[in-house]
Amino acid sequence: MVGTGELLDVLLAGGRRADRLTHVRHLPARAGTQGDWPSWADPDLVRGYRALGVERPWTHQVSAADAAWSGRHTVLATSTGSGKSLAFWLPALSRVRAAAARSTLDPGRIETLARRATTLYLCPTKALAADQLVALDRLLVASRTPDTRIATCDGDTSLEERRWVQEYADVVLTNPDFLHFALLPQHRRWARLLGSLQFVVLDECHAFRGVFGAHVGLVLRRLRRLAESYGATPTFLLASATTADPAVSAARLVGVDPAEVTAVTTDASPAGRKTFVLWQPPELPGVSSPVSDDDPWASDLAVPTPARAPDSLGPPEPDDVWNAPARVPGSGPLGTGERVVSEPADRPRRTATAEIADLLTDLTIAGARTLAFTRSRRGAESVAASTRAHLEEVDPSLARAVSAYRGGYLPEERRALEQAIRTGSLLSLATTNALELGVDISGLDAVLIAGWPGTRVSLWQQAGRAGRAGADGLVALVAREDPLDTFLVHHPEAIFDAPVEATVFDTTNPYVLAPHLCAAAAELPLRFEELDRFGPRTSELLAELVERGALRRRPSGWYWTRNEVASRLTDLRGSGGEPVRVVESVTGRLLGTVDAASADSTVHTGAVYVHQGATFVVDELRLEDGVALVTRRDVDYGTWSRNATSTEIRSVDAEVPWGPVTWGFGAVDVTTQVTGYQRKRIPDLQILRNETLDLPERTLRTTAVWWTAPPSVLEAAGVDAETAPGALHAAEHASIGLLPLLATCDRWDLGGLSTALHADTGVATVFVHDGYPGGAGFAERGFALGATWLRATRDAIAACRCVSGCPACVQSPKCGNGNNPLEKAAAVRLLDAVIAHAPA
Repeated sequence: MVGTGELLDVLLAGGRRADRLTHVRHLPARAGTQGDWPSWADPDLVRGYRALGVERPWTHQVSAADAAWSGRHTVLATSTGSGKSLAFWLPALSRVRAAAARSTLDPGRIETLARRATTLYLCPTKALAADQLVALDRLLVASRTPDTRIATCDGDTSLEERRWVQEYADVVLTNPDFLHFALLPQHRRWARLLGSLQFVVLDECHAFRGVFGAHVGLVLRRLRRLAESYGATPTFLLASATTADPAVSAARLVGVDPAEVTAVTTDASPAGRKTFVLWQPPELPGVSSPVSDDDPWASDLAVPTPARAPDSLGPPEPDDVWNAPARVPGSGPLGTGERVVSEPADRPRRTATAEIADLLTDLTIAGARTLAFTRSRRGAESVAASTRAHLEEVDPSLARAVSAYRGGYLPEERRALEQAIRTGSLLSLATTNALELGVDISGLDAVLIAGWPGTRVSLWQQAGRAGRAGADGLVALVAREDPLDTFLVHHPEAIFDAPVEATVFDTTNPYVLAPHLCAAAAELPLRFEELDRFGPRTSELLAELVERGALRRRPSGWYWTRNEVASRLTDLRGSGGEPVRVVESVTGRLLGTVDAASADSTVHTGAVYVHQGATFVVDELRLEDGVALVTRRDVDYGTWSRNATSTEIRSVDAEVPWGPVTWGFGAVDVTTQVTGYQRKRIPDLQILRNETLDLPERTLRTTAVWWTAPPSVLEAAGVDAETAPGALHAAEHASIGLLPLLATCDRWDLGGLSTALHADTGVATVFVHDGYPGGAGFAERGFALGATWLRATRDAIAACRCVSGCPACVQSPKCGNGNNPLEKAAAVRLLDAVIAHAPA
């Protein structure tokens, strides 16, 4: 274990990088407080925990375990590495052991097997379930309790293994997707498990947010309903990162009253001293256009045309953020009257991915075990490849100690990487948030975070990987060129002194609820007395489903009558269907998978696909078969897709006039089509070629907030017909980047459109929409706080150090038009004109 003081010196490179450090916060160590083992705890399990080094539990573990044993739904919301798993495994396994003891005392009773208590463990990822299985096996061996039967069961489990789990397992480790697609629709095969269900454990439940959280909440309502039909009333045990209102969030997820939930939030585990660094990459001298944080092998070379840079999202509280940084004499955006900066021209900064690769290289050379979190799969591959290339020049053996870890890898690849970082054969991993959750990789020296991860909850989860098990650790948040990142690294109080967010999701969203009602009716006919379980709009939605022929109404309830499997009507993660498999054409080898929703833009014909540092070119995308065929090829370019988008208003649910400006909120159809792609040379990102594609249109029915700018407002802003498209476009990009200040969302949860003349409004209009079917509440939040939102947007643009626009203010990584046109100065004047009409 390398000391954090030494590691900070490594980051600073003997002072050569000191100007990049914007803030250092030393978080003090915390002593732990222990309690006694509960009297009801199984003695063998206690002996096993002691053999593993847990002589006495922490008091928060005891409080949560006691509440669970007494039958109270319980949520334990404490820091990463605080031992939450003991709090739910102690009561769950003690209950199983008690049943096993009864079986031993009365082995001749045929019904004894049916009475064995069962536990269902649910977590967001297969990797976490596999990790828990390893930990439980270790505990049972130490406890000498081989009669406790534990197994994972998910989409990778063979039919033979699945039958064994159905017939014999006491504890089943799985995920909500398996519940939705397999266990609940085939519940009669799982009657033994459901009828004896004592506990349902939800690990890392803060990850169940947004539309995914709404889906999981409805799956849990279906689970409770079926368990009750078999005579069981399970107790729900939830483990969460530190969040606001954990009892309320847990109750909403499970579908019970908050008064029925016990929340344990006082963390009694010890914590080492943590050094938290805020870091801003340096400006690039003499460069006129930025390179993208999402570009592989991001370089510091000049770029001849503007390239995309990934956005980050980050939520200081609304009251914290509206004061723009202090302004000093200089030249601001031309025509705005602002005097903000001293530089006469745009000065982009080095990309966060390039900066992270350098820092990870130096930490690896120093022997530090490090995780580097990136915002995308491409970013993880890029950081790993760049780091290995740097290390090859120093010590080739060290290059083999660095790897990427991301979603889309095959299960065996993920397991091998997790084992390698645990054992120390790998020193460093560049990863997506796939390792944010509770896979037990402890004893790490440092964590690097490339860009604000979206919420404080995620930030502290990632940071918690450094110095777990009470050791000291170093964390560095490296800003990307993004308005929120820039703000946050210069306003540390918005990170360290603001509360974490609550988990937000809406189980009454009709686009989420409708397919679950169909699935529930297919599992067991829905009865009138059960409808309150699914929310106040259930009757209305059922009537619509009957009218559409999806369900049939009978005096005894609502029935699913179609031949298709109802659970296939939706997937929980909003991926748009089954993942697309990436297959090597010559060998038939499965390389990995890509979400269906992103397949058009990432594995289209001609796309470059990167896997563990190796490049492949897509020969053909077969959408009907869900397969992308690729060939291994070394290329000196990357590919970036282009798309066309249109938005049609379907209903106006709310409208507020601001004088001539109209604020609206309602349902919209967003139609998107990937129309082509660009090949860009690496590393300078020069455009080599434009290619066209013939891919289908995709239409998303969602919710949006919009505001109009009639001719009088444009005229007052001095925005003419030539500059209006760029002004509206820039305002749209910046407002999408700032909405995460107000709504618990990620910039990538949102989309937008701006037009100088929209067919439905008849005037210039800016739209910002939720990126999920039916909406997720983010646009509605923006509508409710319109004036605050636009003021923050205006201040962020005006305060940016650039002259004509950059990724830190008005450029977007998601722009399907290549960030063209953009008019930064006109956007500021336009927003001023719109805000002038806002209610006082």
